[in-house]
Amino acid sequence: MKFIRYEQADKTQIGILNQAGTDILPLSGLLPHRSYATMQELIENITGDELAQLKTALHTGAACPSVPAAQVKILPPIDKPIHDILCVGVNYRDHQKEASEALNDFKAAPRAVYFAKRAIRILGDGGEIQSRPDLDDQLDYEVELAVIIGRRGKDIPKEEAENYIFGYSVFNDISSRRLQNQHGQWFKGKSLDTYTAMGPVILHKSALPFPVEADVRSYVNNEKRQDSNTRFFLTDLPQIIEDLSRGMTLEPGDIIATGTPAGVGMGFRPPRFMKAGDCVTCEIPPIGTLTNYII
Repeated sequence: MKFIRYEQADKTQIGILNQAGTDILPLSGLLPHRSYATMQELIENITGDELAQLKTALHTGAACPSVPAAQVKILPPIDKPIHDILCVGVNYRDHQKEASEALNDFKAAPRAVYFAKRAIRILGDGGEIQSRPDLDDQLDYEVELAVIIGRRGKDIPKEEAENYIFGYSVFNDISSRRLQNQHGQWFKGKSLDTYTAMGPVILHKSALPFPVEADVRSYVNNEKRQDSNTRFFLTDLPQIIEDLSRGMTLEPGDIIATGTPAGVGMGFRPPRFMKAGDCVTCEIPPIGTLTNYII
């Protein structure tokens, strides 16, 4: 089940995609006695009975007015995160190797690397990434699986991790590599305005086995750059949630970006960074495709 935000007649709405992915079923028609104004409100409050009702409607083709997806503006599933994005660094061995060759003084950590990424607004599918060559001409892409937390929790054992997940999305952790090197820490180089893209939907966790094993790919101007699978995580998703929640509360709507595989621009010789006019696409087939344009 894929939750989607969209704009129709200047009004933002939430729906679910039909199984063909061509039409949107508005929640207002499927849950007429319950109104969810934002995705955050839905994540925090939707009940198990309501989820079951939506699944039944989706699989039985319940009579409900639908909206052709091609005729509305698709918005990021979450446009303003409740906190900074929680990120996992170098979580694939092949990316660890290319990072060690490309970043000054890089040393592989004995345990998972966690850091934050600021995002005032999240771009959705079709959104424009504002390049800043005056600050850094080394603009890079990183396709990642995003995990959206669905329950408040702290000190979560990995055996219970899935219980705290709402769903998954496609994430592009856009990065300025020169700024990363200059400051010796990744926060600034990953936190410029428009440097976070996610979408086009949130796939409910019930659609995928856990732990998730999904292909992750990226393309720049239709040329494949990254191609891997989340089964190659160095730190798997249950462990990530256990680690992050130790002494630190996770809340509904928190976003965890789980790391990127090899094939980023800085890993090529010579490096192949993005520039104005380029198009970058991130793809996780069970979830969807996220395309953004560099300006």
